[in-house]
Amino acid sequence: MSMNFRLLLSMLVLAGLTACASYHPKPLDLVPRLPGSIRDIQVNRRTLPLPQLRAHKFDPNRPLDMTEVAMLAVVNNPQLRIARDDVGVARAQAFAAGLLPDPQLSFSRDYPTSGPATTSAFGLGLSYDVGALLVRSSVKGAAKAEARKIDLNLLWQEWQVVSQARLLFVRVVEQEDELGLLHQARALFARRLQHVRRALSHGDATLDAESIDLVALQKVDQQINDTARRINQTRHDLNALLGIAPEAKLELTGIPTLPALDEQAVIGILPELARRRPDLLALQAGYQAQEQRVREAILAQFPAITIGIQRSRDNTDVYSAGFGVTISLPIFNRNRGGIAVEKATRQRLHDEFHLRLDAAYSEIHRILDDQQLQRRQLHEVKGGIEALARVVSSARAAYESGNMDEQSYIRLASSLLDKRIEATGLEQQILEQRVALQTLIGGELPTKESTAEVN
Repeated sequence: MSMNFRLLLSMLVLAGLTACASYHPKPLDLVPRLPGSIRDIQVNRRTLPLPQLRAHKFDPNRPLDMTEVAMLAVVNNPQLRIARDDVGVARAQAFAAGLLPDPQLSFSRDYPTSGPATTSAFGLGLSYDVGALLVRSSVKGAAKAEARKIDLNLLWQEWQVVSQARLLFVRVVEQEDELGLLHQARALFARRLQHVRRALSHGDATLDAESIDLVALQKVDQQINDTARRINQTRHDLNALLGIAPEAKLELTGIPTLPALDEQAVIGILPELARRRPDLLALQAGYQAQEQRVREAILAQFPAITIGIQRSRDNTDVYSAGFGVTISLPIFNRNRGGIAVEKATRQRLHDEFHLRLDAAYSEIHRILDDQQLQRRQLHEVKGGIEALARVVSSARAAYESGNMDEQSYIRLASSLLDKRIEATGLEQQILEQRVALQTLIGGELPTKESTAEVN
C-alpha cells in the first residue's frame, strides 16, 4: 500500500473518532422532587401559551386567583414536563433526518500462503449510497412536519392543563361555598333540635317531633361530610396538577365570574376552528408528514444506486484503480408493500382529522344548548331565592314577635338554603362548561361585556 493511501486512511479514521460524542451518565433521583411551596417555583410569564396568562401578574406571596392557578399549572405540571421532553426528541429526530448519510469505507488485506505470490494483496474502497439523496427531501420534510405536530400537541396539552386548572379552581370555590351553606343549614336544624329536646323534657313536645328534627340534622351532617370529602379530593387533584406536594395548602381567592356569553359570535368562530385549535393544527401537521412519507415510499420504488471508487493491489504487486456501481433491479418488490402501508396510513389520518373536527362542532353546539337550559334554570332558581328571602324575612319578624312557631320558620329558612345550594350547583356547572368551551373554540370566549350572568 502506498504512503498516500496510508495517510488518507489514517486521516479518515481520525476524523471519525474526533467527531464522536462522549458518554456521560445521568443518574436517577430516588426521592420525590415535589416543591412544598409555590414560592419555590419560578413563573416566567413570557413563556406562557396564552396572551391573558402572559398579561397577568403572578404574586406567590398572596392567595392565588384563577388565572394565577392556571399560570402555575402550565409552568410546573409534571405531564407537561414529559411532553416538553417529547418535543426535544422530535426536534432531535428532525435534525437527524436532515443529516446526509455517511460514505462507506472498506479495506481488505490478503496474505499469500502458497504459490508464486510476491507480496500481500489489499483492497481499499470508498462508496456512497446515492439513493439516500433521492429521498432525503421527503424524509427531512416528514421529520419537520412531525416536529411541528409535536410542538402543536404540546400547546394543546398546555391549553388542556390551563382548562383543568380553571375547572378545579371553580370546583374548590363552589364546593366550599356549598359547604358554608350546609353549615348554616346544620346550625338551623341543631338549634331546632335543641329547642325540641328542651320542650320534650318539659312535656311540651313529642318524640315524633324530635325524631323528625334528628333525621333532618343527620341528613345535613351526611351532606357536609360528602362535600368535605369532595373538597379534599379536588384540592389533592389541584396539587397534583400543579406539581406541588400533596400536603401543601393553597390559599385561593376570588369568585369565578364570567360575563354573558355571545353565542352567535361563538357559532361564527366555528368555520375557523381548524385554524385555531392546536390539536386540529397538529393533526394537519401529522397529515403533511404522512404525505411526505407517501412520497418517500413512491421514490423508494426506483432502483437504489451505490457508487464507489476502488484502489487495490494483487499478490503479484500489480496495482489497479477503478469504480463500481450497484443498482437494485425493481422486478419483484418495487416497494409496493411500503407504498400501500403509507397510503393506508394517510387515509386513516385523513379520517381521524375529520372525525375530530366533526366531534368538536358537535360538542360546542351541545354546550351552547346546555348553557341556554342551565341559564334559564339558574334564572328561575334565583327568582325563587328572591321570593323565599322575602318570605323568610317576614317569617323571621313574625317568629320573633311570637306570631309564628319555630318549626315553620326553620322549614322556610331551610328551603331558602336548599335553593341557594341548588343555585351554587348550577353556577358551578355553567362555569365548568364555559371553561371547557373556551378550550374547544381555541381561545377566549366572545362575551357581552355589558352583563354578567354568573358571579
